[in-house]
Amino acid sequence: MNRMNIYHRRDGRWEGRISRGKTEEGKRKFQYILARTKEEVIQKITEIRKNEQQNEKCSQTVAEIFSEWKRSIQYRVKESTAANYTMKAEKHILPIFGDKAITSLKADDIYSFIESKRKSGLSARYTADMVILLKIIFKYAVRIYHIFNPLDGIVLPKKKSPEILLLDDGEQKKLQQYITQNENMDTLGVALSMSTGIRIGELCALQWKDIDLEKRILTVRKTMQRIQCADIRSKTKLIITEPKSESSRRKIPIPNCMMQFLQKFSGNPGDYVLTGTKKAIE
Repeated sequence: MNRMNIYHRRDGRWEGRISRGKTEEGKRKFQYILARTKEEVIQKITEIRKNEQQNEKCSQTVAEIFSEWKRSIQYRVKESTAANYTMKAEKHILPIFGDKAITSLKADDIYSFIESKRKSGLSARYTADMVILLKIIFKYAVRIYHIFNPLDGIVLPKKKSPEILLLDDGEQKKLQQYITQNENMDTLGVALSMSTGIRIGELCALQWKDIDLEKRILTVRKTMQRIQCADIRSKTKLIITEPKSESSRRKIPIPNCMMQFLQKFSGNPGDYVLTGTKKAIE
């Protein structure tokens, strides 16, 4: 059953609310339904929703609504975020729902979609991300076309925390020994990751101007990502962009064990620490 916002008033009556989008000032609008019992409110809301769905004038397909919504956000989200939305939609959502009228989808269709994706081997986390994208698309359709939203109340697949694999003491010693005996630009990157915890994308975007050898501080300002691109000549491309969150922009103390290694290979401020980075993004 779709979630309904219903509560018992102080005057003894029951009140339900139906979302009617937002005002020009951005405040949410509601239609209020009053009755003597909770069951009457539920019945009235159900009837209103059913009539609205039957009389809905929106004839767009899910694919058309997705295209509209994508255009509406293209200047508000990062390029990598937009590419991620597009990939999930084109690979998973649109092949199933793309040709269907946006008003024809029901909750059962969404649960069947979730079940099919889980049976295909996709993780609960990835499947939930796709359902969240569907919810965002339908919220847009509700706001613009005032359609009935079948995703209200849909329960997302329960996500499991990913297992983090760590090197044991023996493996760490072997790796450290190899780095010591083979100091080069490749092992410099591995050593930085081990000693500072910097992420692979952050490491690839790291420039020598981000490393202050006098103050012994490494500053994370950018990250590298591989994203899908709209250009049919190439399936993917590498971009260097802002970190995902403010907390990702950070300063990391450089441990003593890295100082000599960094000084040995230090380059011009504008050069990337990993020499292959510039070539990869050109």
